[in-house]
Amino acid sequence: MSALTVSQDTDQNWDDLVRYWEEMEWPEGSKVEIIEGIITVSPAPASRHNVIAERIQRRLYSVLPEELGIFQTQAIAVPSRRGMLIPDLLVAPVRECAEAGSHIPAALAELVVEVTSRSNASQDRVSKPAAYATAGIPLYLLADRWAPGGPTVTLYGEPKGDVYRVLRAVKFGDVIELPEPFGLTLDTGEFPVD
Repeated sequence: MSALTVSQDTDQNWDDLVRYWEEMEWPEGSKVEIIEGIITVSPAPASRHNVIAERIQRRLYSVLPEELGIFQTQAIAVPSRRGMLIPDLLVAPVRECAEAGSHIPAALAELVVEVTSRSNASQDRVSKPAAYATAGIPLYLLADRWAPGGPTVTLYGEPKGDVYRVLRAVKFGDVIELPEPFGLTLDTGEFPVD
């Protein structure tokens, strides 16, 4: 199943768009985001997708300080990019997430993780990193199961404007290092390959 998009008038006010996103009844189990001003409804991810996210989450918990948490359904707002994004994993302060309504400012994130699905791979490779970089999120980890050269994991950092620098890139099966504040070696050999 592919993503369904609901396009809004390009002059649509950001607040009205967010209100529509918050108040609309969306299909149960779907992931609903605003990406570059377009409301995107995606089906629940496949099991392999979830296993990759779970493996990353498990490893991150071993190195996170108590004040940071890992969230799977927390929306982050990037109004300047007309984005309300829900990363597969989000590392952010627990207190701010606990006090948030439907979303938190993206700038609070320490790390976002996306695992591509066949239907949204281009968004995870292009639109979302541009929004995450614009928000100043220090690190973006992309587990790209559908990369043209085979499954890869890429760590992006040092955001400038809407662009990240590639810090490291590996094929599934290799290890990738996440720098401080994580100081984590992630073995991508634990990830299922399609």
